[in-house]
Amino acid sequence: MVEAQTWTTRRGSNPRLETTEQVVDIPATPPGGVRNSGFAIGSYLSSNILTALIIASWYLSNIGVLLLNKYLLSFYGYRYPIFLTMLHMLSCAGYSYVAINWLELVPLQHILSRRQFLKIFALSAIFCFSVVCGNTSLRYLPVSFNQAIGATTPFFTAIFAFVITCKKETGEVYLALLPVVFGIVLASNSEPLFHLFGFLICIGSTAGRALKSVIQGIILTSEAEKLHSMNLLLYMAPMAALILLPFTLYIEGNVAAFTVEKAKGDSFIIFLLIGNATVAYLVNLTNFLVTKHTSALTLQVLGNAKAAVAAVVSVLIFRNPVTVMGMTGFAVTIMGVVLYSEAKKRSKVTTH
Repeated sequence: MVEAQTWTTRRGSNPRLETTEQVVDIPATPPGGVRNSGFAIGSYLSSNILTALIIASWYLSNIGVLLLNKYLLSFYGYRYPIFLTMLHMLSCAGYSYVAINWLELVPLQHILSRRQFLKIFALSAIFCFSVVCGNTSLRYLPVSFNQAIGATTPFFTAIFAFVITCKKETGEVYLALLPVVFGIVLASNSEPLFHLFGFLICIGSTAGRALKSVIQGIILTSEAEKLHSMNLLLYMAPMAALILLPFTLYIEGNVAAFTVEKAKGDSFIIFLLIGNATVAYLVNLTNFLVTKHTSALTLQVLGNAKAAVAAVVSVLIFRNPVTVMGMTGFAVTIMGVVLYSEAKKRSKVTTH
C-alpha cells in the first residue's frame, strides 16, 4: 500500500521549494448569497441610473419643445402655430406607429367600434384646441409666464369635474386651489410683457387640457374601450392632423411657400422643424417611460417642478424681464399646486 503524500512532505522533498518561503494566498470563493447580493447591488445601481436618465430625458424634451416653439414662433419669424401643431401631430403619428408596430414598446390595441372611434375623435378635437392655443400663446407671452398660467390646470380640472360630472371634492382640496388662482393674478398684474390676447388663449389652452383629462375619464371608462396612452396617441395624432389641415390651409395658406423660400436661404429651418416635431413626440414617449419606471404620482411631482425649471431656463436663454412680484406669484401658484396634489392624495385615502 502506497503512503499518501502530504503537501508538506512533497514540499520538503524539493530543495528548490525549500529556499522559497513565499506562499500563494488564494482567496476563498464567496458563498452564493454574497455573490447574488453583489449582483443585486449592481442591478439596483444600473436601474437607478436608467431611471435618472429617463427623468432627465423627460425634463429635456418637455422644456426643449417649449423653448423650440418659442424660438420658432417669436424669434425666428416662423409665425405659423397651427401648421407647427399639425407637424407635431404627424410626427407623433409616425413615431407612434414605429414604437408600437416595429419596436413593440407596448402591445397594439385596435379601435373596436364606431362609438369608440367617435369618442377618440372628440378627444382629438379638444387636444387640437389646447395645443394650438398653447403654441399660439408663445408668440405673445414669455415662456415663464406661459408656464405660470399652465400651472393652474388643477383649478380648471376641479371646475370641469364639478360642472360635467357633479363630482365634489373635499373642502381641503378647494381651499388648496385658492393660492393657485391668487398666484396667477399676482403674476399677471406684475408681468412686464403681459399681452391680453396671449393671456386669454393661454388660459384657453390650460382649460382645454383640463377638459380633455375630464372627458377622457368619462368616455373611455369601460374596460373594452380603455386604451394605453401610447395607443391613444397613435389614434389621436392622425385625427388631430386631419382636423388641423383645413384650418392650416385657410388661416396659414402661405406656410408652404414661406417654408420653401426660407429653406432656400437658410436650410437650418428644416433641421429646426424636424427637431421640433421629434422632440414633441419624445415628450409623450418620456411621459410613458417615467410612469413605467416610477409612478404616476412621481410624474405629477415632476410636472409641478417642470414649470419652475422651464421658467428659469427660458429667462436665462431669452433674457425676458421678470419682477420680484411676478416670481412671487409664480411661486405661490406652484405652492398651491403642490398643496392641491397632497390634498387630493389625502382625500383618496379617506375615501378608500
